[in-house]
Amino acid sequence: MNSLMSGLYVFALSAFLGYLVISRVPPLLHTPLMSATNAISGISLVGSLVTAGGNHGVLSTVLGVTAVICATINVVGGFWITERMLKFFRRKETPAAKEKE
Repeated sequence: MNSLMSGLYVFALSAFLGYLVISRVPPLLHTPLMSATNAISGISLVGSLVTAGGNHGVLSTVLGVTAVICATINVVGGFWITERMLKFFRRKETPAAKEKE
């Protein structure tokens, strides 16, 4: 029971700290931040693969497979959002620019 309470305490503090850090990031830095977050999600994907395939028991395997699914969705979604955000910074070609070439 004590380890559960300390785990919940750490989770609550990390969620609060994460919210404070992310909410103060200027919009210009969101794309690099998303790239770093994708790298961290990739590390958690590797960890969940190790947990799922570690043969530590049925519960560990089920939780590992669930973590693999969630981490994969997070990585794919993160790259998809990063790609969409990078499109905002691309220059649009104008007809005048095409004629100069």
